[in-house]
Amino acid sequence: MLNLSKERVNDPLAQYELQTMNTLHTPRVGRVLAYWIIGIFSLLIICLFLPWQQNITGTGQITALTPQDRPQMVPAVIAGRILEWKVREGQFVEAGDTLLQLGEVKTEYFDPALLTRTAEQLDAKQEAIAATREQIEAMNVNLNALQQGLDISLEKARNKVTQVRLKVVSDSTDLENERVQYAIAQRQFNGYDSLYRKGLVSLTAYESRRQKLQETAAKVVSQENKLLETRQELINARLQLTSLQAEYRDKISKTVAERAAKEVYLAGAQAEYSKLRNYYANLEIRRDQYFVTAPQTGYVVRALKTGVGETLKEGDPVVTIMPDQPDVAAEIYVRPMDVPLLHIGNPVRLEFDGWPALQFSGWPSVAVGTFGGRVAVIDYVNSANGKYRVLVTPDPNEEPWPAQLRQGSGVYGWAMLNEVPIWYELWRQLNGFPPSLENMPDAKTAAVEKTPTEK
Repeated sequence: MLNLSKERVNDPLAQYELQTMNTLHTPRVGRVLAYWIIGIFSLLIICLFLPWQQNITGTGQITALTPQDRPQMVPAVIAGRILEWKVREGQFVEAGDTLLQLGEVKTEYFDPALLTRTAEQLDAKQEAIAATREQIEAMNVNLNALQQGLDISLEKARNKVTQVRLKVVSDSTDLENERVQYAIAQRQFNGYDSLYRKGLVSLTAYESRRQKLQETAAKVVSQENKLLETRQELINARLQLTSLQAEYRDKISKTVAERAAKEVYLAGAQAEYSKLRNYYANLEIRRDQYFVTAPQTGYVVRALKTGVGETLKEGDPVVTIMPDQPDVAAEIYVRPMDVPLLHIGNPVRLEFDGWPALQFSGWPSVAVGTFGGRVAVIDYVNSANGKYRVLVTPDPNEEPWPAQLRQGSGVYGWAMLNEVPIWYELWRQLNGFPPSLENMPDAKTAAVEKTPTEK
C-alpha cells in the first residue's frame, strides 16, 4: 500500500471516537508546577551569585563618647545632714546651681563664730611673730655692740700691754745703766780706799766716794724694784686682756643662745601660723561645701538620698545628673574572635530599641529604620562578660540619629565588612570560618581613634 489516501481501511478504530482515549493525556497543572519549580531553582542558583556584605553583630546600649557626658553621681564632699532640697528630679540645672543644703554634724565645727575666732588667732599669732622678730633684731644689734665693745676693749688692753712691755724694756735699760754706774762707783771707791790707806787722799774725799757708792747701790735696788713692778704690771695687763676676752665671749654666748631660743620659738610660731592659715582656708572651703552644687549643666535624674535630716558621710553620692547635649555613642559588645576584623572607621548599621526597623544584614542598602555609624573606639581588654566593647559614633554622611535616644536604651549593631557572593557566605557559615578581609587593619589605628589634640 502506498498510503496515498487519508482514509484507513485497515484501522478498525478509526471509525470510532472514544471518550476514554481523548481523556488520557498529561495534566496542564503538572506542567505549570514543573515550570515553577525549574524557575525557582534557577532563581535560587542565580541568587547564589548575588553580592552579600559580610558583617559582625553585637548588642549593647546607648552611652556617651566622652566620660564627662555620661551620667554623673554628685557626692557630698563633707559629712553633714540634709537641711533643704533645692531641686526636684527631672529638673534642668545649670553648672553651679545649688542642689541641696547641708548642716554640720561634727562637734568641732558647731561654733557659728569659728571662722572669726580662727581669724583672731591668726592675728594674735602674727603679732607674736612680729614681736619675736623685733626681739631677734634687737639681739642682733646687741651682738654687734658687744662685738664692737670687745674689739675696742681688746685693742685698749693690747695697747696697754704693749706700753707696759716697752716700759719693762725701758726700766731694764735703766737698771743696766744703774748697775754700770754702781760698778764705776765701786771701782772709784776701791781706788780711793787704796789711796786713803796710803794717806794720799783726805778723809772727806774718801767719805764722799763712799756716799756716792751707797747712793749708786740704792739706785740699783730702786731700779730693780721698779722693774719688778713694771713686770708685774705687764702680767696684770695680759691677765686683763684675757679676762676681757672671756667676759665678752660669755656675754656674746649668752646673747647668741637667747637669739637661738627666739629663733626656735619664731620657727615654731611660723609653723603654727601656717597650720592656722591652712585650718582657716579649710574652714572657708568647708563653709562653701554646705551647699552641694551641680558640677555641669544637665538634668537631675535621681535623688540617691531622700528626705530632710538624713545624715551623709564624706563622699556619699546624693544625686545623679545627666549632662545636657551629650556626645552620643553606641556601646556594643562583640565576640573576641571578631575583634581583629574591626578597625577605626568601620561602617556600622544600628537598630535602636523602640524604633521600628527592618534590617537585611547582607543588603544594608535596602534596610529601613536603621541608622549609620562609624567605629570610634575598640577596647584593648575585654569586659566582664568576656566580650570586647566597641564605641560607635554617628556617621556624618548618614541620617542623624533620633533626638529621642536616651542613654542606657538598647541597641543592635552590624559592623559591615567586605562584599562576597551568597554562595561563599553560606559555605563560610556552614564551615564556621571567620569573615575575610582584603587588608588587615593597622595595629596603631585598630583600637582607639586619636583626638585632634593627641594628633
